[in-house]
Amino acid sequence: MTSEPIRDPVTDHLLTPQNAALVVIDYQPSQIQSVRSIDHDLLVDNIVSVARLAETFRLPVVLSTVNVAHGQGPTIPELKAVLSEHEEIDRTTINSWEDVEFRRAVEATGRRKLIMTALWTEVCLAFPTLDALRAGFEVYPVVDAVGGTSPEAHRGGLERIVQAGAKPISWVSLACELQRDWARVETVPDVVDIVLTTRLLKTA
Repeated sequence: MTSEPIRDPVTDHLLTPQNAALVVIDYQPSQIQSVRSIDHDLLVDNIVSVARLAETFRLPVVLSTVNVAHGQGPTIPELKAVLSEHEEIDRTTINSWEDVEFRRAVEATGRRKLIMTALWTEVCLAFPTLDALRAGFEVYPVVDAVGGTSPEAHRGGLERIVQAGAKPISWVSLACELQRDWARVETVPDVVDIVLTTRLLKTA
């Protein structure tokens, strides 16, 4: 029962707390309400779990909204409560990659692996993912923490970005990939709470 030495966490081909950043785009009331590919409560629970993981592993986070300055609601409170220390970058662009401040914030993380979450899958996830891939980033869409305007739109959006090179993950696989070894005890209590106590083993 001997773990191998920890691989270089910066150059590891898998996601690590030292080589990845979380990107969160447009988790606002109107976007949530128009999702038709996943139950809304489950979607919120999943993105909140992703955000909690990012905080546990101290990942850089880029949090963005669209058109709050022109009347759209801000980030939903359940998510904002977890990411309260992170400034929201408000945009008018549908493709967040075409917003100068957003793109600079992503580049400023210094990370080349982007854990990407956005609403909707076929638009606000697909467009910046395609641009980030073209710019040389690796993109990991969290497939069960995003949603589209229909099941077909969600599937089509994911297929489009996977064909371009994106690497789909689930929120549970993200947790396990960042933790990697239960002998890394510092983060074990939070991971157990996020994945098991609060979610998978929660009784009705």
